[in-house]
Amino acid sequence: MEVLGTILPYLLAAVIVVPLANRVGLGSVLGYLIAGVALGPALGVLTDNTIELQHVSEFGVVMMLFLIGLELRPRELWHMRAQLLGLGGLQVVLTIAAIAGILWVWGFDLRLGVTLGMVLALSSTAIVLQTLQERNLERRTGGRAAFSVLLFQDIAVIPMLALMPLLAVTHKHPGDADHAHDAAAHGINLLEGYPAWAQGLGILGVIAAIILAGRFFAYPIFRFIASGRSGEIFTAAALALVIGTSMLVSAVGLSPALGAFLAGVVLSGSEYRHQLESDIEPFKGLLLGIFFVSVGAGVDFKLLSSQPILIFGLSFGLIILKALILAVLSFGARMSVRDRWLFSLSLPQAGEFGFVLIGLAISIGAVTGGIAKITTLVIALTMFLTPLLFILYENVIEPRLGQKAVTREADEIDKQGLVIIAGLGRFGQMVNRLLRSDGVETVVLDDDAQQLDTLRKFGIQAYYGDASRVSLLEAAGIARSKVFVAALRDTQKQVQMVSQVRQRWPHIHIIARATDRAAAYQISAAGAQTVIREMFAGSLEAGKTALTQLGTHPYRSERIATAFRNHDEEMFEGLRTLWTTDFDNNSDYVAAARARSEQLNDVLRSDFAHTPETDDWALQAAERFDRDEEEAAMNNDK
Repeated sequence: MEVLGTILPYLLAAVIVVPLANRVGLGSVLGYLIAGVALGPALGVLTDNTIELQHVSEFGVVMMLFLIGLELRPRELWHMRAQLLGLGGLQVVLTIAAIAGILWVWGFDLRLGVTLGMVLALSSTAIVLQTLQERNLERRTGGRAAFSVLLFQDIAVIPMLALMPLLAVTHKHPGDADHAHDAAAHGINLLEGYPAWAQGLGILGVIAAIILAGRFFAYPIFRFIASGRSGEIFTAAALALVIGTSMLVSAVGLSPALGAFLAGVVLSGSEYRHQLESDIEPFKGLLLGIFFVSVGAGVDFKLLSSQPILIFGLSFGLIILKALILAVLSFGARMSVRDRWLFSLSLPQAGEFGFVLIGLAISIGAVTGGIAKITTLVIALTMFLTPLLFILYENVIEPRLGQKAVTREADEIDKQGLVIIAGLGRFGQMVNRLLRSDGVETVVLDDDAQQLDTLRKFGIQAYYGDASRVSLLEAAGIARSKVFVAALRDTQKQVQMVSQVRQRWPHIHIIARATDRAAAYQISAAGAQTVIREMFAGSLEAGKTALTQLGTHPYRSERIATAFRNHDEEMFEGLRTLWTTDFDNNSDYVAAARARSEQLNDVLRSDFAHTPETDDWALQAAERFDRDEEEAAMNNDK
C-alpha cells in the first residue's frame, strides 16, 4: 500500500496537468515536468521517495529502447554505422573536450572537467524520443540522426562507467553516502574485480546469449503462447522478456536500456513484432510519465533561488554549447536547413544517465557534493527546457522556413460503413470513388490535413486521423466492417496497420496497396489477403499500348499482356518462400527470379511466334475480336 500511495499523486497530477498542456500545445512531456514541479517544490507533496521512484520509472526508458529495437533490422543498423560512429562519436568527444577545456581555462582540474564533460555530454533519450514521436518528427533526417546520436550515447555509458574511477581527484565525503547508494541502486556488476579481458569475454558472452536465445528460443515460445489465444499471458511474456534481458545485461555492467534495445533488434524479424509493440507501449508510456514527473519534482528550487544567475547561466550555456557542436556536425552530414535546426535543437540538453554518472562520481570522489548539486540541477533544468526548444522549432523556426507541418486533433467519426479505407492518396481515392459510385458506404481515414481540406472542396468526405491507431479504427466501426483497404504511402506503417487489423479483427478481408514487389511480400506476410502492386496494372496497359502502336494487332497485344500478368502472378507466389528483406543479396532468390524471367521469355517466344499456322489462327481470332468490338460499339450507340 505504501508504494501505491507514493504513485497515486504522480498519476493524479498527470491526469490533470498533461491534458491541459496538450490542449495549449506544450506537449505531454512538458506537462509531466510541470506536474512534477507542482507536486514537489510548489506543494511539497513529493519529498522522500522521489529518487527511489525515479529509479523504478527509469524502466520506461528501457522499454522505449526495446520498442525502438523492434522497429529496426540488423541491416538498418549497419546502414546507420556512419551516423552512429560519425555523428554520435564526434558529438560525445567534442562535447567532453569543450567542457573540459572551458573548466580548465577557469582554473579547475582537468580530470574534473573530463568527469563533468562525460556527465553533461549525454542527452535525454526519454524526452527526445518521446517528443519526436509525439510530433511526428522521428522519420525526418534530423530525427533519425538524433536517434543515432542517442543510441551511441547509450553505448558510450559503458566505457564512461569504467573510466570514471580513474578520474577521482578527491576523497569521498561522509555526506555523500546517499549518492553512493543511488549509484549502486542501478545494479551490481558480477564481473567487477575480474581482469579486463575476462570482463570483455563476459560481456560478449551475454550479448551472444541474448542473440541466440532470441533467435532460437523466443520465437517458438511466443508462437506457442499465441496459439493459446491468451492476450494477458502474451503481455506477461513480453514484460518478462524485457525485464529478464535488462537484468541480465545489468549483471555484467551494461546499460539496461542497451540490453533491451539489443533484444528488440533480435526480435525485429518476428511475426509477433507488432503484437509485442502494442503490449509494451502502455507500460512504457506510464513509466516514462512517472519518470518525467519525478524529474520535475527533483528540481531544487532552494538552490536555484540562492544562485539563480550561476545556475541559469550554466544551463543556457550548456544548451548553446551543445547546440553549436551539433550544428557544426549537421553541416558535415549534409542535412537540409530544416533538419539541421531539428537536429541541433533536439539534443543540447543533459540526460537521465547523467544522474547515474554524477552519483557514481560522488561515490568515488571524482566530484564534490557542492558541484554535484549544481550539476544535478543543471541536468534537470536543461531537460525541463527541451520541450520548449521543440515548440520554438515548430512554431517559430519551421514557419520561417516555409515548411510548417499541419497538425490537429483527430476528427470525430459520426458514420460507419462496410468498407474502411486508410489513406486518401491517388490509390485510395480511386477505390473510394468506385465503391461510392455503386452505393457502397465507406469510411475514409487519412493523416494529411492539407490533402483532406483540398479534397473536401470537391465533395469527397474523409476523416482526419492516424489510421494505424487502434482506437481510431474502432471508432470507425471496423468490428462491423467487411473490407479494410490499406492504402498508406509508408510501407512500414502499412505493415504495422495490416498486422494489427489481422490480429484484432480476423474476420475482415484486407486489401492492401504495395509500392513494389518487396513491399507486397512484407504486407502479405503481415496478413493482407489481397495485395495490389499499384504500378503493375498501369504498366501492363502502357506496354500493351506500345505493342499496338508498333503494329501488333490489339488482340495479340491483349493476349501477350494477359500471359505476362499470369506468369508474373505465378512468379510472385513461387518466389514467396525464398524472399527475405535482404533479397538482393540472397543468391537463391536471385537465381530463381532470373530463371523465372527466362522462362517467361521462352513462353512468349513459343506461344506468340510468327509461323504460318499461328498467323492464320491469329488472323481469324483478330477478325472475331474486331467483329465483337464493332457489335459492342453499335449496341452502345443504340
